[in-house]
Amino acid sequence: MVLIGLLAAGGAHAEEQPTAAMMEPVRGLVTFMSTLRRGEQPTVFARRGPCIVENFAPFIFCGLEAAANWSAGLRAHAAEGGLKNLAATFGEAHDFKRAGNRVYFSLPTTWTGLTQGKRFEEHGAWSFVLVQEEVGWRIAGYGWGVTAYSETPP
Repeated sequence: MVLIGLLAAGGAHAEEQPTAAMMEPVRGLVTFMSTLRRGEQPTVFARRGPCIVENFAPFIFCGLEAAANWSAGLRAHAAEGGLKNLAATFGEAHDFKRAGNRVYFSLPTTWTGLTQGKRFEEHGAWSFVLVQEEVGWRIAGYGWGVTAYSETPP
C-alpha cells in the first residue's frame, strides 16, 4: 500500500516548465517559419552560432553561418513543398533541465498547414537548448523529429 501511495504521489508531481521568457525565442522561431518574409533573417538564435538538426537537407546546420544556411534551406524546403498557412501548437514541455545559463527541454509539437494544396498535420518532438544572453534567452540548438504525419485533401 505504501508503494502504491508513493507511486501515485510521484505521478501527480508536475514537471517544471520553461518560463514565458524562455518560450519567447521558440515562439519567435515559429513566427519566422510561418511567415518567411522576404529578406528577413531569424533573430532568435545564439550569437555564437547554433547547431540545428532538421528534416530537410543538409539536415544539420552548425556554426556562425548556421542560422543563415538553415533559413535558406527552410525557404527552399517550403518552396519545394508548396508550404502555406503554417501553424504550430505545443504540449507541455518534458525533461526540463537547467544548468547555469542554459536550459534543455523537449516540446511535443504539432505543425499544420498546406503542402501542394493538401492539408497536413505533422506531430513531433522539438528539443531545445537555450542560452541566456544579454538580450534574453536565445536558441543555442534544436533538433526536430517527426513522430507522425498525415495529409488530407483540402
